[in-house]
Amino acid sequence: MRRTRVILANFLPAALGFVAAGVLAYIWDTRVPADWVPLRLPLAAGNGAGDTGGVSPLEQATLTVSGGTASDLPGAWPGFRGPNRDAISPDDTPLADAWASGEPTPLWTLEAGEGYAGAAVLKGRVYLMDYDRAAQADALRCLALADGTELWKFSYPLSLKRNHGMSRTVPAVTPQHVVSLGPKCHVSCLDAVSGKFQWGIDLVREYGSTVPAWYAGQCPLIDGERVILAPAGSSLMIAVELATGKVLWKTPNPRDWKMTHVSITPMEIAGRKTYVYCGHRGVAGVAADDGSLLWDTTDWKISIATVATPVPVPDNRIFLSGGYEAGSMMLQITAQDGKWLAKPAFRLDADTFGATQQTPILYQNHLYGVRPNGELVCLDLQGKLRWASGMNHRFGLGPFLIAQGKIFVLDDTGQLTMAQATADGFRPLAQAKVLDGHDAWGPLALAGGRLIVRDLTRMVCLDLRKK
Repeated sequence: MRRTRVILANFLPAALGFVAAGVLAYIWDTRVPADWVPLRLPLAAGNGAGDTGGVSPLEQATLTVSGGTASDLPGAWPGFRGPNRDAISPDDTPLADAWASGEPTPLWTLEAGEGYAGAAVLKGRVYLMDYDRAAQADALRCLALADGTELWKFSYPLSLKRNHGMSRTVPAVTPQHVVSLGPKCHVSCLDAVSGKFQWGIDLVREYGSTVPAWYAGQCPLIDGERVILAPAGSSLMIAVELATGKVLWKTPNPRDWKMTHVSITPMEIAGRKTYVYCGHRGVAGVAADDGSLLWDTTDWKISIATVATPVPVPDNRIFLSGGYEAGSMMLQITAQDGKWLAKPAFRLDADTFGATQQTPILYQNHLYGVRPNGELVCLDLQGKLRWASGMNHRFGLGPFLIAQGKIFVLDDTGQLTMAQATADGFRPLAQAKVLDGHDAWGPLALAGGRLIVRDLTRMVCLDLRKK
């Protein structure tokens, strides 16, 4: 194994308000590292939950390179909810219609730190946010999709307490870059192949972000050549140049909304590309071109934890759902003469539908999701219940995705169900116990017929391909 120690330092000009500094970092072992790589990290003064002794943890990062190689396997799941951020796989790799005993076949298994962080997959590589309790370090791990071998690990010291798991976010990846957001709001951009550090942002220090209860759950959004983030501090949202980390625009935060576990949703509203985000006291739409705040509303807010991401619906509508008795709401957006307005079209009580943790899926003009009693349900776009899976098919807080007309849903204990994704009724096709743990809540990832699932401490890659 070859270790590469990374010194992250500030060498930005004084005109930009940064101070030159060289920081020797976190000590992993007693060996002298083979290579020392000077890198640049923009940091601003500030204090908050992300600080470590007055120095950002990102300035103490270490890159461990294991020397393995990745096969360029087909399929991609390059971030939260897949290629189109809708939890629907466009992959045409034929999937099995039924499972025999012992199927789907496990291809590899990985032990992980406590958490619910799902995988991102691209070019035969798997990217996973993880936490090493023994070393007290947050880490972005890169694995080979073929066999789960670790290729490299980028880590930085971070003190976390057990709080229903530590890691919750899914990285975003392109062929050149991978961007992660850690438990205490540290954003890192690395070379997707080598793991070399490109740039970083400490959202607590630079934007006054408040780390959400149970740590950060926001998954970064890569949109073309930009990274879109919601600090929800001094700025509600920011756009950052992917290649350099340069801030392109900032959105004001007039209502002083705080960060939630929600991820940003891109959508087109009234012919204008928009980013939609739920702060802790409402929902807002931001113009993609310049970051201007187009509309906001306090009609939707959840008192305890806002987790499920907004779902774009045809006709300039947004479906919002949550737990803790919040139920759900369809929001109608209108734009006329330069004025934007957001009004509720209808509401549903929690018994009809709410989404405590997993975001519903819009598929063929119907919404699929798991409501608080654990049942998988199908709704039409007027909020009418088409079907529920029933008392004998409950999935708790487990994740789900749709591929090739099938919905794959994992329950809390690690049982995977394959059913037809149809509005005509709940029609299960197969079931298999694929994990032996508990709290199997991490978002699923499907690439080239390989399904990656996880529970609190273990990740498994399953072969769903038709034999």
